[in-house]
Amino acid sequence: MRIIFMGTPEFAVASLDALVQHGYEVVAVITAPDKPAGRGLQLQQSAVKQYAVEKNIPVLQPEKLKNPAFLEELKSYNADLQVVVAFRMLPEVVWNMPRLGTVNVHASLLPQYRGAAPINWAVINGEKESGVTTFRLQHEIDTGNILYASKVPIREDETAGELYDTLMKEGAKVLIRTVTSLEKGDISGTVQNNIPPEELKHAPKIFKEDCRINWENPVENIYNLIRGLSPYPTAFTTLQDKTLKIFKAEKETTQHTHAPGSVHTDQKTFLKFAAPGGYIHLVDIQLEGKKRMGVVEFLRGFRF
Repeated sequence: MRIIFMGTPEFAVASLDALVQHGYEVVAVITAPDKPAGRGLQLQQSAVKQYAVEKNIPVLQPEKLKNPAFLEELKSYNADLQVVVAFRMLPEVVWNMPRLGTVNVHASLLPQYRGAAPINWAVINGEKESGVTTFRLQHEIDTGNILYASKVPIREDETAGELYDTLMKEGAKVLIRTVTSLEKGDISGTVQNNIPPEELKHAPKIFKEDCRINWENPVENIYNLIRGLSPYPTAFTTLQDKTLKIFKAEKETTQHTHAPGSVHTDQKTFLKFAAPGGYIHLVDIQLEGKKRMGVVEFLRGFRF
């Protein structure tokens, strides 16, 4: 089976590697154009491109997916199937090209958490489980017929970064199962559950303002927000008019009379913020202009 793989970040590399390790013929990889990054603004290759180059797989990096020259080149590979993992929206002329169509690996249990940031939002919303779904691409984003789904539990203290690693590996396994079934022709997919719109949970792109902690929210919600944005893009608040990023925290559930957002510390071992229903104890933080550090080290050099 001739496969074209489309993806960009590290999350996609596990699935690409699984295809290669299982002996599938990956004839080309489509990934994002190189982008300037870092202080020197040197061009950085995507994680998927780095892997493809290492394995001598041809790489295409179109700026526009409807570019006639790109479409002609894509067609020339005569793929049986296209696999998409953490890429961008595809026009129909692309996803409808191969004989077996295009399959997407999505990091949620569809139809819940359609969108760009399903892992973050599942943790932010305090879900107890997540998973990966493979489905066929069609017109509306993340709505195609489900091929396979696999559930994964979310620990109470798990971060988005940790869940990312789990789902990355699980996604690769589910993809191989999916491709094997498609090759045998013994899977057609099932229509996604018709959940009422008010019960659907969405996973839109996360912006900076989404990361700002509102200390008026219940302590449980704030704790989940910190977990769901760690390690990236990171929840933040302000301390003495400077941005304070919080990578890890612990919650203390208790009733108190302190104002939401008030800061409490012994200046040696703990630093906590009050919120309705308890306190958020900071563990791993970064103050604007400083390096990331544990709270004890931070308190040694900070004066209130």
